[in-house]
Amino acid sequence: MLRNNQVVPLLPSVLRQGGEQPWRGVILESHTVSAIEIPEHEHRELCLHLQTSGDEAMEWWSGGRHGVERTAPGSMILLPAGTRDRLRWQGASKRLILSIHPGVLNRIAAEAGASSPEFDARWALQDAALQQIVLEMGRQTSEDWPLGRLYAELTVAGFASLLLRRYAANPVDTGGIRGGLPMPQLRHAMEYITASLGRDLSLDEIAREVNLSPFHFARQFRNSTGQTAYQYLLDHRIDRAKRLLKSRNWPVQEIAHMTGFHSPVNFVRTFRQRVGQTPGAWRKGQ
Repeated sequence: MLRNNQVVPLLPSVLRQGGEQPWRGVILESHTVSAIEIPEHEHRELCLHLQTSGDEAMEWWSGGRHGVERTAPGSMILLPAGTRDRLRWQGASKRLILSIHPGVLNRIAAEAGASSPEFDARWALQDAALQQIVLEMGRQTSEDWPLGRLYAELTVAGFASLLLRRYAANPVDTGGIRGGLPMPQLRHAMEYITASLGRDLSLDEIAREVNLSPFHFARQFRNSTGQTAYQYLLDHRIDRAKRLLKSRNWPVQEIAHMTGFHSPVNFVRTFRQRVGQTPGAWRKGQ
């Protein structure tokens, strides 16, 4: 945020922000907030607070207006870029705070044939669907994004799409941009694939796990992610191989077996195609 023309942290203490985050144009932070007043400041990006604990009142001043909100877990604050405000929390709480760059929202709105969206400030927002997406982003962050960059970017797209449909001053119909699997079904498929990296996994098996035919699952997975289930599986096998090559002094043959490749030759060939180096050369470079 901006305070006295300087970029400063939104809150004085960050519980967890994580390392390099996989989503682009978005920052997610987890804060523990005490009874504190935040001096007047300006938000450079759209900002959403989701309260996860605490039930004390929150007081705000913005644009010549003033209000007191009784908050509880699930309470949200939505502040568009350019909002100037001052806040006072009357008790302790925990909250996830998500900042999203206008370019992310503008890009999705443009795909739906709409102009750049505008939003109104909301100081007492309740939305179960929006809450679940932000909680899922927080869970992925706390676990170091086990499903990878692709799933992280899909959650951002889902978050942005919901904001545009429900809270833009001129709501944007994003329903026709692209079909695909519902997020819970998609996440379950990705978790199943990730848990099965070390064995020979068939399309039929993944499809059965989410109660779809192989053809329907393959088409919907690609519609959702932009890549086939096999490409997603290979990406995760290579990512796991990199972690093992970097952190363990195990033979390449053993790592090939642990990451689901039938033979070391196949592993070396696939690794070189996707990374540009053999596993041995990549390990030396690390």
